[in-house]
Amino acid sequence: MSENNSTRFVSRLTRDTLALILAGGRGSRLKQLTDWRAKPAVPFGGKFRIIDFPLSNCVNSGIRRVGILTQYKAHSLIRHVQQGWGFMRGALGEFVELLPASQRNERGWYAGTADAVYQNIDILRNHGPEYVLILAGDHIYKMDYGDMLAEHVAQNADMTIGCIEVPIEEAKSLGVMSVDANRRIVAFNEKPDEPTPILGREDVALASMGIYVFNAAFLYEQLIKDADTRTSTHDFGHDIIPNLIKNYKVVAFPYKDVQGNDPGYWRDVGTIDAFWSANLELIGVTPELNLYDDDWPIWTHQAQQPPAKFVFDDDDRRGMAVDSMVSGGCIISGSTVRHSVLFSNVEVHSYSLVEDSVVLPDVTIGRHSVLKRVVIDKGCVIPEGTVIGEDPEQDAKRYYVSPNGVVLVTPEMLGQNYRYVR
Repeated sequence: MSENNSTRFVSRLTRDTLALILAGGRGSRLKQLTDWRAKPAVPFGGKFRIIDFPLSNCVNSGIRRVGILTQYKAHSLIRHVQQGWGFMRGALGEFVELLPASQRNERGWYAGTADAVYQNIDILRNHGPEYVLILAGDHIYKMDYGDMLAEHVAQNADMTIGCIEVPIEEAKSLGVMSVDANRRIVAFNEKPDEPTPILGREDVALASMGIYVFNAAFLYEQLIKDADTRTSTHDFGHDIIPNLIKNYKVVAFPYKDVQGNDPGYWRDVGTIDAFWSANLELIGVTPELNLYDDDWPIWTHQAQQPPAKFVFDDDDRRGMAVDSMVSGGCIISGSTVRHSVLFSNVEVHSYSLVEDSVVLPDVTIGRHSVLKRVVIDKGCVIPEGTVIGEDPEQDAKRYYVSPNGVVLVTPEMLGQNYRYVR
């Protein structure tokens, strides 16, 4: 098949595909960072939210019919999608549709990932896709879903699962699979205590990325069957996949990073340590995740903000940032920022030091403050003279301290009320 024909083949597949992004989870391992927002709505990378990554992958892959399934504290997620993703052309059959849990079939709240899709089965049928692409809404990565769809069709598979090699310890929180020589999945265990390693390797397991391709008619059939099974937890990982591999062709698709990295960049930023680390990785000279890639841009809601400003140049009062990412609307006033990510509208007042930190939007840091290895939640006002990150025992009395010593600070921990849209 020629390159041009191949391109048209993938393009036809993506046009016939409807993507569903599962974005209803809280993400409780992110602790108080998800007290007032769903995990996919958590800010990431200086100006984005986590949900922007799977959404951008869809648009860049040519999939322009997308449904977002929401449930837990979805207001900020819904608001973000409405503000940043309204550019689809309805007249051309393009859309990003929000699908909240709305008791469409009297089942109540979404009971699991499969139940979330099942409760919207009438909407899916109405759109009439040939293929359904199901995505997790809480991972950071770049991927061309067209390649996966083409492989799904070429393999004549009933279901295809995106997979990635991960260290054994990380695999305990993911679905782990075993495959034969043709990449057909022969075993699948969701969040196993003892993950099965890849054949010939003891340190690595093959894990599900939470990315599934189904033939649409086959998906509907399996969802109805699962909904009628009283003993099911109505979850893809726990119920649907283990049942399918016994009787149908379920194939693993190795993750391919559009940036050509080997292994490809993929992060589950599900803990405070992982969230902090993934943000700070972006500061590197050549980070694994390239946010400056014109060929595969990450789209988001772009607020109208002035450029970042750095003021004062005295020896003891110099506004400066080194090895850092500083977003629009920030003012670094006579203070030092080192190896940190500052989201929009952060003010750092004089004689302060911010180091190895992730500061979410709309934060004010008072004078003479020292903040090291911290994650500061949106809207915090750090009082003058605050010191965080130098005494773990003292920090733990007021804030959340992660296993690796990263300190999470939220407005509530500071006695501040910031419960409006997050």
